[in-house]
Amino acid sequence: MSSCEVKSRSRNPYTAVRVDPDSDYITPGTLDLEQLFWTGTGAQYAHVNQVWPRVYIGDEKTALERPGLRDLGVTHVLNAAEGKWNNVLTGADYYTDMDIKYYGVEADDKPTFNMSQYFCPATQFIHEALSHPQNKVLVHCVMGRSRSATLVLAYLMRRHSLTVVDAAEHVRQRRCILPNHGFLKQLRALDITLQEERLTQKERCNTNSTQ
Repeated sequence: MSSCEVKSRSRNPYTAVRVDPDSDYITPGTLDLEQLFWTGTGAQYAHVNQVWPRVYIGDEKTALERPGLRDLGVTHVLNAAEGKWNNVLTGADYYTDMDIKYYGVEADDKPTFNMSQYFCPATQFIHEALSHPQNKVLVHCVMGRSRSATLVLAYLMRRHSLTVVDAAEHVRQRRCILPNHGFLKQLRALDITLQEERLTQKERCNTNSTQ
């Protein structure tokens, strides 16, 4: 299974998993992962924060205030709360005169919603935007805490090889985030999938080196 095909696993989502027996890293259970966001010091809530070079997580106010986006130098907007109901009504036309590239995701901030279906396209959108050094990306939802944060965490895991723990620790030091329980479960599944892919690659390299 590729990291673009994250599905629910037969493993108990509440238990820790060590994929690579030679590694010290253990993917935490969902409850332990959730606890990371409630403990220690984190950033205070703000409308928008830079959480990675040229990557910002923001809220509805940030997305709607176009002068503020100009001031930030935002060139790409990923709306993780597109749609009519309890979401942010912007869209590509909203930014027509700003030369901003737009990508919308119709996601519900509910634990039962399959956010993982957007991990690949959202990651690709962010990655392609950042391939040009002058570009900056705003990823937002309504509060900038759950849906948008989940997609940024997935991006950091998929493109920068961060574990779910490292990605969460990095972002939460820069923004007050709290993905819902279901999204954390999906990020945990992604973490396991990525660890399995790396283990397979390592084993393949080891086999080739002994031949």
